[in-house]
Amino acid sequence: MSAPLVLLAAGGTGGHLFPAEALGDALRRRGYRVALATDRARADDRERADGLDIHPLGLRRMGAGRISRMLGLASVAAALPRAYRLVRRLAPVAAVGFGGYPSVPALLAAARCGVPALLHEQNAVLGRANRLLAPFVAQIATSFATVARLPSGKPVRLVGNPVRPPVRALRDAPYRCGGAEDRFDLLIVGGSQGARSFSDIVPAAVAALDPALRARLRIAQQARPEDVARAAAAYAAAGVEAETAPFFADIATRIATSQLVICRAGASTCAELACIGRPALFVPYAFATDDHQTANARALHATGGAWVMAQADFAAPALTAFLTERMARPDATAAAAEAMHGAGRPEAADRLADAVEDLVGARAKPLETAA
Repeated sequence: MSAPLVLLAAGGTGGHLFPAEALGDALRRRGYRVALATDRARADDRERADGLDIHPLGLRRMGAGRISRMLGLASVAAALPRAYRLVRRLAPVAAVGFGGYPSVPALLAAARCGVPALLHEQNAVLGRANRLLAPFVAQIATSFATVARLPSGKPVRLVGNPVRPPVRALRDAPYRCGGAEDRFDLLIVGGSQGARSFSDIVPAAVAALDPALRARLRIAQQARPEDVARAAAAYAAAGVEAETAPFFADIATRIATSQLVICRAGASTCAELACIGRPALFVPYAFATDDHQTANARALHATGGAWVMAQADFAAPALTAFLTERMARPDATAAAAEAMHGAGRPEAADRLADAVEDLVGARAKPLETAA
């Protein structure tokens, strides 16, 4: 008799996929098989990476425009029969949705087949896909203690946001406080390929620092490919040691070796910073759906581990003043690191796996495999 299978369903972005992969790893350690239903792009890009048996449902990406959104919703509807056949064939003992519209067909198909399901919400605001699916699941697992737009009466379980193994491995990496004259490592990341405003504003703010502060800085900045050379030239002109690149493969190590991170407030970024325990200046992406990045940032600001600067206020003079204070008060910055570390939930994947096993244990009878 083969091991029981759990079906995961997630959109193709890292914010949805990283926690799905982490849960998959935790479930495999407990003896389960794991399959992932997602969009075509993710299946093509990842093939069968990370030990996940990936099943593309052929959905198109959901763009921001009205026509693109309508076409995306039409592809969700068209994927429902494929998702139903997939669920009947795999006969999962449970299903877990991680948000993103590609998760919708699989979770609806699971509900139709009587498969017990739960949702995992990575952000401090329940996402649109999860709001749509909430009536069809037994429980919602959350990453933050307070989550906006949760439906009333639905059981909620705080588990945290699972992070990748390289991040979790650095949970106990010590924070290097240093003194008011020691080297200060600053990491700037702005999403998958950096943020243009960061490449405009951060170098200008650094150039306006007192020369003694500039001499202490060592910067690593993720930037868009077209902005890499410009940002590097600005730092060189300011006499600051800096590395600029479109992507850092060793991002977990770079977080661990930093004294401060300037970044957006996506769910994965927040979870990784909290797991390792590094203070951050969050500049939430102003056009994020339901302004969920601001909610994420405020939740961590409330712990004392982060500061928040709205995009509209993110300007070189304000950032120069902020960096001056952080570098002049290393004890206060170290205290923020400790607070951020306290907000981390490195056991999130196992807690979510516990929730899945509770669902499996409550199941009345197995789903018969289609002939």
